[in-house]
Amino acid sequence: MKKDVLKTIAKARRIIRVRAKISGTAERPRLAVRRSLSHIYAQLIDDVSKKTLVAASDKDVKGKFTKTEAAAEVGKILAEKAVAKKIQSVVFDRRDKRYHGRVKALADGARAGGLKF
Repeated sequence: MKKDVLKTIAKARRIIRVRAKISGTAERPRLAVRRSLSHIYAQLIDDVSKKTLVAASDKDVKGKFTKTEAAAEVGKILAEKAVAKKIQSVVFDRRDKRYHGRVKALADGARAGGLKF
């Protein structure tokens, strides 16, 4: 097989492995993080009803920040929106990414904003 196909298969396996252990409910939704090369997105998802409760991205952040600082701001924005909807506790879903860098900054920002996980 080609190298890019093998990478895609390995990525899908990592995502499946993480999702097998994590599921969100209405009381404790799943905080799903999507990181691309230039942006970062976060959602609170209720997997039982298959609905997105709250969403935020670095496109919501005003001002000039580095990517890591913008990720922390996204976490704070997401936490503010979640607290407004009376959500305090979440399950963290990092997908296939390591808990490091921008993913960690987003999680720390969400904790600073008032979410518990």
